[in-house]
Amino acid sequence: MTTKLSQSRTGEQRDDDLLLEHQLCFALTVASRSVVGAYKPVLEKLGLTHPQYLVMLCLWESSPRTVRNISEALAQEPATISPLLRRLETAGLITRQRVDGNERSLAVGLTPAGAELRNRALAVPGTMMERLGLTREQVGQLHASMMGLIAATAGDAGRQPDLQR
Repeated sequence: MTTKLSQSRTGEQRDDDLLLEHQLCFALTVASRSVVGAYKPVLEKLGLTHPQYLVMLCLWESSPRTVRNISEALAQEPATISPLLRRLETAGLITRQRVDGNERSLAVGLTPAGAELRNRALAVPGTMMERLGLTREQVGQLHASMMGLIAATAGDAGRQPDLQR
């Protein structure tokens, strides 16, 4: 048996669900913008923007890589990655060459300067943990949570939400 009091609390809870401060999307957006902003002065010392840093991380893991491979690793469209690659090439950090036997594919590799930049970038994770007041364990937990959200939304891609509930 449902009481009037429990019905009222359920209605209030639903109303509270629409408060901006309770929105996961809002918290994630602000947190993302804030964290990326905190990286800015650290990455400026390396001569990189945050998106360029992500590309370099991919290449420091494995080089050469195709543009498609980089775009898949970063969950970005190749058209978004291409301008970043041009700027990194102009900065002398990467090379772009056609893949032998596949004229439509570009291989992106590190120059000696790009490979050496990795040594300077080794300080970035520790610096960022300090700036954000997080331990390595906390970073690992946050990362696992974010990867879980990414996986959950990837499984839902294309499904239309049921707003009639």
